[in-house]
Amino acid sequence: MKKQLLTVMLTLATMATAQNPNPIKVNQVGYGLTDSKTAAIEEVGWAKTYTLTNEKGKRVWKGAAVRTAESPWSKKKRAIVDFSEVTMPGTYTLSNGKDRQTVIIAEHPLEELTKASIKAFYLQRSGEAITAEYAGQYARPMGHPDNKVMIHPSAASEARPAGTIISSPGGWYDAGDYNKYIVNSAYSIGIMLSAYEMNPKLFDAMKVGIPESNNSMPDLLDEIAVNLRWMLTMQDPADGGVYHKLTTPNFEGFVKPTDCHQQRYVVMKSTAATLDFAATMAKAYRIYSRFPECKAWAEEMLKKAKCAYEWAAEHRDVMYRQEVMNRDFDPDVQTGTYGDMNVRDEFMWAEAELFMSTREELYAAGLAQNYMSLKFSNPSWGNVMGLAYFSAVAALREGDMPYANELEQIIREQITTVADGYLSTLPNSCFDAPCGNSPRDFGWGCNGEQVCGKGVILMYAYEMTRDSRYLNGAKKVADYLLGRNATGYCFVTGFGNFSPMHPHHRLSESDGIEAPLPGFLVGGPNPGQQDKAEVRNYPSNQPDESYSDTMQSYASNEIAINWNAALVAFLGMVQK
Repeated sequence: MKKQLLTVMLTLATMATAQNPNPIKVNQVGYGLTDSKTAAIEEVGWAKTYTLTNEKGKRVWKGAAVRTAESPWSKKKRAIVDFSEVTMPGTYTLSNGKDRQTVIIAEHPLEELTKASIKAFYLQRSGEAITAEYAGQYARPMGHPDNKVMIHPSAASEARPAGTIISSPGGWYDAGDYNKYIVNSAYSIGIMLSAYEMNPKLFDAMKVGIPESNNSMPDLLDEIAVNLRWMLTMQDPADGGVYHKLTTPNFEGFVKPTDCHQQRYVVMKSTAATLDFAATMAKAYRIYSRFPECKAWAEEMLKKAKCAYEWAAEHRDVMYRQEVMNRDFDPDVQTGTYGDMNVRDEFMWAEAELFMSTREELYAAGLAQNYMSLKFSNPSWGNVMGLAYFSAVAALREGDMPYANELEQIIREQITTVADGYLSTLPNSCFDAPCGNSPRDFGWGCNGEQVCGKGVILMYAYEMTRDSRYLNGAKKVADYLLGRNATGYCFVTGFGNFSPMHPHHRLSESDGIEAPLPGFLVGGPNPGQQDKAEVRNYPSNQPDESYSDTMQSYASNEIAINWNAALVAFLGMVQK
């Protein structure tokens, strides 16, 4: 039944066209039995009353809109229709006269989506064959073995001079491109491990269909381990510093991995990458050491985390400035930078994870100062401070956090203040969601950093208070992401009846298959339109409609592991 459901979703997604003309916007994946269930109706489709009918055509609900709302920038009006009283599972039709929209109500509507969002990381693996047994039509031969990676002159040292060949295999391709970046990998693992800490029972029971599915480890941790093993190869064993990225000089074209022939390099060490590495390894130590078969490996990760922190403490301002590197060294590198000129948040995250793993006072002083002085914000690859807060919540929950009373008050106040701000936008929201209500909510990767990020924060507020307002608000974030938004897209490939077909993703574009690889979250509406020279069909300049489902649209339609990690984290947390 589950396989049939996924096949139907993929078929429906394949039928999607360039724009969604249906004025009825709903969560296309499904509403929970007792959850709030609302639709947003564009003004062109307004009716006096709306009806919900079951598969037999029998009316199960009839009602009028509960309110209307106007966009503060486009001035478009929407009506909010609430059919929450319908609690029986099934597939329904919401009608407002001539317009129809399918509505799914299910006991566990997000389960298959969560599995697919995790399995997307398997499909994104580098350096191994992706087999038909686990990937079906998306199988592909191994590409980028990365067993002959060259030390770039910027990364040269006495033990490893320029041109030295090292082996750095495995891991995940970062985004729509084929390179691998420590900074983004660390954030991605950090937020997914935070989700595991919050809801381990969900992930422990979840089998997603990867080569490791039959072992004793949860599939999520198996998949994360693939990238942890790659990250460990990016540390210079001579001094503990970590190379910023593994990359070709230029982005490859939209070709298969096996058709890529540029030399791959590791480039200079950076403070940000080294601290992110330290934090990730220290956090992974605490989780993987719970499993007997991983204890020795976990100890190795902690040892290398300490070495990385020592390097960073001695090299506090080695920032990755690609233009400076290119001025001083050849060959030039033109791929993603993940540059970060302020590493105070990276120090905070590394010190938090190392302190919680070791209880060593070496990490305590800076950590305490940061918790007292820095203000909580939505975490992203460029601002990882929030990940330190999330780990502190887990430690407080388990009752083993020093300074617990003082820290709990600070963390609770800061997280709930941010969450309350999100909920305050609900009464006037055009899409009955605590996101998408300000132009600031849109931009590069907004679906991951803004939408999923807000859902994660609402779930942490719920975790700390057990106030159902936060849980309900988080579920409305899912509704927005999965179709109840200005574009009408379910923003995850392969799901819903209208989802992206042409993501900026070399694996999807080069495989000769019409449907993209499933389970990937696209970046989302981006009024910056940094790709407008390549993209001619942006439907609008309005913040919430500035999205183009075209391969060329790297500014609105790329995929990335950090966005998918935020999706995995959010979906895993919200299914409480």
